Amino acid sequence: MILSTLLEEISPLQIIGKTDIDITGIQFDSRRVERGNLFVAQRGTSVDGHTFINECIARGAAAVVCESTEGITAEGATIIVVDSSDRALGLIACAWFGHPSRRLTLVGVTGTNGKTTIATLLYRLTRAMGHKAGLLSTVVNYVDEEAVPSTHTTPDALALNGLLSRMVEAGCTYAFMEVSSHSIAQERIAGLDFDGALFTNLTRDHIDYHKTFDNYRDTKKRLFDNLRKDAFAVTNKDDKNGMVMVQNCKAAIRTYSTRTLADYKGTILEEGFEGMLLLINNREVFVPLVGRFNLQNLLCIYGAAVSLGFEPDEVLRIMSTLHAVNGRFETIHSPKGWTAIVDYAHTPDAVENVIQTINEILDSPSREPASDNRKPKLITIVGCGGNRDKGKRPMMAQIAKRNSDQLILTSDNPRDEEPADILRDMAAGLTEDELRSTLIIEDRESAIKTACILAQKGDVILIAGKGHEDYQIIKGVKHHFDDHEIVRQNL
Repeated sequence: MILSTLLEEISPLQIIGKTDIDITGIQFDSRRVERGNLFVAQRGTSVDGHTFINECIARGAAAVVCESTEGITAEGATIIVVDSSDRALGLIACAWFGHPSRRLTLVGVTGTNGKTTIATLLYRLTRAMGHKAGLLSTVVNYVDEEAVPSTHTTPDALALNGLLSRMVEAGCTYAFMEVSSHSIAQERIAGLDFDGALFTNLTRDHIDYHKTFDNYRDTKKRLFDNLRKDAFAVTNKDDKNGMVMVQNCKAAIRTYSTRTLADYKGTILEEGFEGMLLLINNREVFVPLVGRFNLQNLLCIYGAAVSLGFEPDEVLRIMSTLHAVNGRFETIHSPKGWTAIVDYAHTPDAVENVIQTINEILDSPSREPASDNRKPKLITIVGCGGNRDKGKRPMMAQIAKRNSDQLILTSDNPRDEEPADILRDMAAGLTEDELRSTLIIEDRESAIKTACILAQKGDVILIAGKGHEDYQIIKGVKHHFDDHEIVRQNL
């Protein structure tokens, strides 16, 4: 593609050199630059791409996009100076792949919790209605039926547009994607043409990156600020930030709620570990999903599907067939009569929601009593990830302890931190009395085994934090580890 065509998407501050040259590829990783490539120098959190510009030109880069010419001594490449390399990369990536988002009905899902469930179930619902669709999610990406491994909640701009382009080639008409706060802040979604945006909720997360909750909230809001007039926005009225998200939003705004008047209203009529009987906009439907948080997810899905023009009764019919996403309130039943639940909950709010749901079911009058007519117990296993927001660690331990019968603190993904240090941070949220009855088991496999030994008929083990992940990162090394596998080995 000719460089001048790519530059039509951005507003360069300065161009040094020719623009009528052919570009053979785009790279933001200097190690992958080949002759004829356009190199985009980004200022990363740990590495500044500008320090590799001379090296890239020496390797044959035909052009460089950067924010400053300082230190550039190598010759032979066109230099394009911009105010934001991150944004330029997003816009150029869209053009390079022929603006695939414009040829799809693209719906983005953002919020702290629920993104994966909503995006995935919308993908499944749309396909069940006979349409070809794509999915971009934390667990796995899909190009129609083809599964593509996922490494990030939202891929980098080049990978993202590449996947969207493959969806177009596969004949997809719809695409559903999780939109993380990181991807918005880093302009990975710059230039994408969203037909709809969905908001789930907002609680403490990623403060290590955004520094303040207000920054985190305002970053999420940018997805709605940039919607077109003919797009739609569906927001959670139960969340105090739900209406904040759509302030100044030009799109058609729709709301959902479990508590107040909204476009899409839902209540739980009956609930058990097998599913819920719901009333959605005065229509009854049974779904094999559990929890008030999942009712909110389903209302968001229903609102999005109706906003896309799907027939409401058909949407409800298909919703009744949708099952939980991998690692999202997944139940595993033991022959001994206890139940294990594997869930991705890794924020204070998510842990509280899952525990509250379990306790509501355990306290249900219609539930069969545990062995010896004793009250069923909830055993909660939880850890916190390393190199992430330390402030939520004591909060998660507090919530889990005060709402469980037995708490086991263990490792999640320690990454580069010492597991014992993370556990100390969590334990700091507990009183001395609470610590005496809390088990602290650093090895996650041993923690799960211990819970399986302690559990009796009617009890529930909640294994929170990792959900779908099949690995553990310890001292920077990735090891295979799957909560599901460990539970099944100890049934």
